[in-house]
Order: sequence, then C-alpha cells, then structure tokens
Amino acid sequence: MKSKKGFTLVELMVVILIVGILAAVAIPLMQGRIDKAKWSEANATAGTIRTAVRAYCAETSVATASALAPALSDAGTRAALGFALTDLEGTYFATGDYSISNINANGIAEITVQSGSKP
Repeated sequence: MKSKKGFTLVELMVVILIVGILAAVAIPLMQGRIDKAKWSEANATAGTIRTAVRAYCAETSVATASALAPALSDAGTRAALGFALTDLEGTYFATGDYSISNINANGIAEITVQSGSKP
C-alpha cells in the first residue's frame, strides 16, 4: 500500500480558523498600542512647547508672549520659541498640528493638538 503524505481538508480548515481567531484578537490590541503611542507623542511635544513658552515669557513678558501667532507653523513663532523647522515633527504629528491656545498671567501656555496629519 502507498502511504499518502499531506494534510486533510479538515486540518487545513482548523489551521485557518485558528489564524483567523488570532488575527481578530491581535488587531484591536495593536490599534490600542498605536493610539497610546500617538497620545504619548502629542503629550511630550506639547510639554516641550509649554516649557519653551514659559522660558520665552521669563525672558520677555507675558504680554509679548501672548502676541505670538498661535500656530507653530508660523516661522516667527517657531524662531521666538527657539524651535527649528523640524524640531516638532514626529511620527504621527507635524508642526502645524500644534497651536498655542492661551497663555495665562503666570506664563503657562495651553497647547492644542489637532488630529495627526501624518498617517
């Protein structure tokens, strides 16, 4: 008698089912990690901007800092705060995604982050 080697259709279907279940579980987990990475990047960059605004307020005045253009894509604002063109570029967010919403009397800035323009 000849011995046949290979997989039966049932064995292949079971493997496909297991791979499908693993993919269904893994994809949402990975999406959660990506969202967490985006939040971390935005939070870290906003902190850097906030620190730069406080330093600028200490060197000049809150009134001068409040007169800055809110968009960090503005070259004058970036230069005043000491950022180069690509300093605020990240994996998920570009420089234009950040803006200074408000600077209070103590020189503490409120930073707004728009949804990431990078995929």
